[in-house]
Amino acid sequence: MVRMILVALAGVILMSAAAQAQAQAQGDAEVAQVDREAEAGHRQRIGYGRLTTNDLIGDGKDRWRTGSITTSRIYGYGWDGAAPARFGELLELRMQGQIIAPADLTTVNASDRPWAGALSFGLHSHMQRDDTEIALGADLVFIGPQTGLDRLQDALHGALGAPRPADAMLAQQIPDKIRPTLVFEAGQVMDLGAAVSLRPFAELRAGDETLVRIGADFSFGMIGRGELLVRESVTGQRYRAVYDSAPGYSVTLGGDIAYVADSVYLPENRGYQLTSRRDRARVGLHWQGQKASAFYGLTYLGKEFLGQSEGQVTGSVRLKMRF
Repeated sequence: MVRMILVALAGVILMSAAAQAQAQAQGDAEVAQVDREAEAGHRQRIGYGRLTTNDLIGDGKDRWRTGSITTSRIYGYGWDGAAPARFGELLELRMQGQIIAPADLTTVNASDRPWAGALSFGLHSHMQRDDTEIALGADLVFIGPQTGLDRLQDALHGALGAPRPADAMLAQQIPDKIRPTLVFEAGQVMDLGAAVSLRPFAELRAGDETLVRIGADFSFGMIGRGELLVRESVTGQRYRAVYDSAPGYSVTLGGDIAYVADSVYLPENRGYQLTSRRDRARVGLHWQGQKASAFYGLTYLGKEFLGQSEGQVTGSVRLKMRF
């Protein structure tokens, strides 16, 4: 088990490094064009963020909300430490791939949740009105075998020597669907002094899952201040998308409670019953160096359906290096 976790962690780090290298190469190729557009007053790419989440780097198990990768590309007319007041000026192109699985990949268990793969592509706008930070956008979520994520998990597990998903189990996965999804979040940063801040927030989501959520995040340190942070949907961890911090550390603590009305991943017509309350608690560490930065976080996810034996702990990682 320890060897499997270490191999999986190495795979996550390699994938993150490869994605960073690709993003850096793309960014270098765009520099001249971005400068020309900035001079002409056109919208330019001003930030990029990414977060990789997997329960193997959390509680060491492979189940339920087992893995996701989320990326954000930010476009605007510049950045002065806060989002603009007008809707549509600062835009985020958000993409996410997510795998949800039963606790046992090798055996069909009608009492456990079905396997599901989801790919989402969205456009979101960030703005700030007085002290209130607002994010509003829409995602198009593709679900089912059409995403190819079942084949991806099978290939990755085969390469890592982990249990591969059985054909009979995959035959019961959530079928092909497309769900337009709306997401709204409003939060307000409260400076408590001594580099400590509190950000209460509220979120509404309607589409692949329909829910309302309230929560708060504490931050201890200067990393993240004057930057744009984006909330990852599975864990609630906030990752950096526009950077503007000197070298240092920040520790984050957060949690939230959601009322869930509907979920395409737990269909009622198959007999699944949602837990109407969904809890999350998280901790994270941001580090910023001269030419590199990193984030590692742990998130407790509460039960999502009746019959789920316990909650789970997922790990999230982000590496950024400049060469």
